[in-house]
Amino acid sequence: MQTDTPPAATEPFRPIADMVREHARLRPTQPALRDDTGVLDYAALDVLMDRIAAALQRDGLRAGDTIAICAASSVRYAALFLGALRAGVVVAPLAPSVPRASFEAMLRDASARLLFIDAQALPLLPPVDAPPRCVALAALPATAPAHAAFDDWLAAPTARPQPATVQPGDPFNIIYSSGTTGVPKGIVQPHGMRWAHVLRSAAYGYGPDAVTLLATPLYSNTTLVSFFPTIARGGCVGLMPKFDALRYLQLAQSLRATHTMLVPVQYRRLMALPQFDDFDLSAFKAKFCTSAPFDAALKADVLARWPGGLIEFYGMTEGGGTCILEAHTFPDKLHTVGRPAPGSDIRLIDDDARELPPGTGEAGEVVGHSPAMMSGYHGQPEKTREAEWFDATGKRFIRTGDVGRFDADGFLTLIDRKKDLIISGGFNVYPSDLEALLHTHPAVADAAVVGVPSPRWGETPVAFVVCRPGAAEDEAELLAWFNARTGKTQRLESLHLVSELPRSSIGKVLKRELRDRHRAG
Repeated sequence: MQTDTPPAATEPFRPIADMVREHARLRPTQPALRDDTGVLDYAALDVLMDRIAAALQRDGLRAGDTIAICAASSVRYAALFLGALRAGVVVAPLAPSVPRASFEAMLRDASARLLFIDAQALPLLPPVDAPPRCVALAALPATAPAHAAFDDWLAAPTARPQPATVQPGDPFNIIYSSGTTGVPKGIVQPHGMRWAHVLRSAAYGYGPDAVTLLATPLYSNTTLVSFFPTIARGGCVGLMPKFDALRYLQLAQSLRATHTMLVPVQYRRLMALPQFDDFDLSAFKAKFCTSAPFDAALKADVLARWPGGLIEFYGMTEGGGTCILEAHTFPDKLHTVGRPAPGSDIRLIDDDARELPPGTGEAGEVVGHSPAMMSGYHGQPEKTREAEWFDATGKRFIRTGDVGRFDADGFLTLIDRKKDLIISGGFNVYPSDLEALLHTHPAVADAAVVGVPSPRWGETPVAFVVCRPGAAEDEAELLAWFNARTGKTQRLESLHLVSELPRSSIGKVLKRELRDRHRAG
């Protein structure tokens, strides 16, 4: 299913670093970046980007080379990312929360020439004399190994880098997958993919008056799809190094935030705060959500109590097509992830990779094509081929691994992750259906269902449940309540009460960890 490309897509490609230069010339005192340490206006940001780009070139980096950043979100982090782009250098933002072995593997895979860190990254670092060279973005503890300080590493305030020519197909950044399905893969996103996000932003009120508050990390694509459009359009980005629901609301009110990107678990925590309705959030124009399933009841609560539009993006870091649900426009479609975005071609394929005819209502794996697509997985051509599907004309699509169906109005409803499908006694059991039923119990705050091996059925579902504060539920009673309301093939083998579900930094439930926990007894 496809929609037409909007007129905005004819706007000629411009490197985002060049757009910052233009904003610095036209609106030098306009705030560009802010965090708890202060504010950087566009004039100061432009100068800092020049110093960063010149320092990278001084150290021998050329366009196409890679640096890695492992740190909490900050003004300095954001300026470093933008300064690297001005030199044509590719950025690999890495999560401080990964195991050390995974971190070292990502550094090797990215071929990072320099590594920029803060104190969060110290437990992950190889010996101090091992490559790549480290630069400390922030002050390190006195007991930490000595690394070059960022201010000392920077080129002189008057330094100007050699111009770098950037084309849409050139690599912009390498985003490493969250690792929810195994070893992280490096997703190479080109400048053209980021430019497609900038083009899309025009429809949502991004401009010089935009104030975007971001509380997800800068190593996540979730954050970057709002960060770069805000900067490209001349707005201001407020960065939180760590999400705290009450602090978020305080900042949103004081900054008069107009835009934000949050993941569903953050929306849930915000809406559950007793003080939520006490805050003035009337400046909001648009609130975005992506990265994890967004419950329809939660969407309805946000619409009822939080001013401004609510827009859900469904897609992948790999790109390949996006569905958009403007929840405020289609309140009767909150159970869906919307319709294909302008320029996106979304189709469904069966288990044999054959395209399903449109309009049948059949469920299949979601595949997508759009101007915003990864070049491939860094150094892994076989994995890239596994992620691709081509139609009869040779058109390239990215496979999502999600199972969904289109309704008669062209809205996509997701059923589940293909890899999470449980086949019990020959029947397909979708965990999302079971999770939805668990959420109807008044004591249940959060729930996840996974499939585990069963000698009798092949696989069988097991649930992990977080209860609401004050709820005194018994595992056996909750299990009996659930199994009395399902068919035989959907009944849970067991149910475990837990204090919280393991989640990635952007809110995805780590079901692999739940399966491992069950196997460990």
